Amino acid sequence: WARGGPEPQNDLDLMVKPDHAQAALQALADAGMRTENPPEEWLFKAWGGEVMIDVIFRASGLEITDEVLERAEHISVMAVTTPVMALEDMLVTMLCALDEHTLDYSRLLAIARSLREQIDWQQLQVRTSGSPYAKAFMTLVQELGIAPRRAGAQTSGSRRVRVLPSAG
Repeated sequence: WARGGPEPQNDLDLMVKPDHAQAALQALADAGMRTENPPEEWLFKAWGGEVMIDVIFRASGLEITDEVLERAEHISVMAVTTPVMALEDMLVTMLCALDEHTLDYSRLLAIARSLREQIDWQQLQVRTSGSPYAKAFMTLVQELGIAPRRAGAQTSGSRRVRVLPSAG
């Protein structure tokens, strides 16, 4: 959203290193927000009115380190300069979180369509190559013309086989 993609659903994701998660949650509580420690072992939650903040300290496919935080881009969001997670890092976490129970590409497709020129597709493909769901997504965005095809990739037309009727 900060880069021109689709609007966020109803929450703000705050990425922090695991050893800073408790302090981040406490800072939100000190600011008057209601906090929660859900059973998931990768995030905390805080509410300020209708806004929910996910304090994420273990993301799928990505360890949150100093290097990840340093890759953040400083972008003006509603007139406030804010560090925003590198686009490829964000997409890696979203793609690696997909599984057979949460297989919904609609948000990812909306992001890919609106930010296609900003995405390093080759890097994204390499970083998510261990996920069959990410591989399927990469094939989908390539077939839809959102992402460039990999060098040497077959097009759907080149895989056709001509079947001739048998004599007899």
